[in-house]
Amino acid sequence: MDERIKNKLMNLEISNLKRKFGKNIIKNEILSKYSWFNLGGPAEIFFRPENKEQLKEFLNETFKKNFKINILGAGSNTLIRDSGVKGVLVKLSSNFSNIKLIKKDIIEVGAATLDKKVSEFAKINEIGGMEFLSCIPGSIGGAIIMNSGCYGTEISELLLSVLVVDEKGQEKKISRDEIEFYYRGCNLAHNFIIISAQLKGVTTSKELIEKKQIEYIKKKRDSQPSQIKTGGSTFKNNQSKKAWELIKDSGCDKFSVGDAKISEKHCNFFINSGKAKSSDIEKLINKVKSQVHLKTGIDLELEIKIIGDEK
Repeated sequence: MDERIKNKLMNLEISNLKRKFGKNIIKNEILSKYSWFNLGGPAEIFFRPENKEQLKEFLNETFKKNFKINILGAGSNTLIRDSGVKGVLVKLSSNFSNIKLIKKDIIEVGAATLDKKVSEFAKINEIGGMEFLSCIPGSIGGAIIMNSGCYGTEISELLLSVLVVDEKGQEKKISRDEIEFYYRGCNLAHNFIIISAQLKGVTTSKELIEKKQIEYIKKKRDSQPSQIKTGGSTFKNNQSKKAWELIKDSGCDKFSVGDAKISEKHCNFFINSGKAKSSDIEKLINKVKSQVHLKTGIDLELEIKIIGDEK
């Protein structure tokens, strides 16, 4: 199809969506402000739902039109390409950021709730086992998809169930034993958007929880960079060695591409140190992957997620 006709049809579809969903639809929204790298081009259609019902209605509408759907969480472990994202990008609004006590050791958490807020809520309510979340950047929805963890605990160990909607806007509750979790991932279908989750900890004292939180936060502060434009850990750890060791041992820790650099404090953290482009970060990722494979024969796997279309 001719590009001008395609654009005309897309503009018509966006106008129809705007009539129906109003201010929650933004055309060509620049995504760099939603990324911890502070990078990324525009989303063709950006949708921020007010609530679960509006999200379900929107997904049902866009499914009929065969739109490609992307979901963006807190943007803490996501690199958005310079060319942006075609189709629809959904980002849950702050109305999906809520926490409710279900039982003395069980909480229900909205998918957009920041991990550290969950850790704080658990402390106030004397629920142990969630202290590690104070050190995980991002939101609960992303943490579940990634099976995020640190200091010996992963979120899959706390999970009881998730509430999701699929690409048709249909709602489904999925229990923990229906999901297969593995290191930094799970087998939840890509067409599911997590709305909320139930997590179970253990009853313990506020003092013990706070002590563990402080210990974890200090460990993180001592070993990882902070207050910088980064996406957290770039590569997953290998079974034989940690990613940072492979990077350092392969002589990659001083690599850079333009303003895309590797942190001096932790070489598995890649940084936008000024005016880097997403393509610079991606080139640096590929440069390191290539060198590590050349030196060790090991293929590093990405922990961060790259979204968007290559030019």
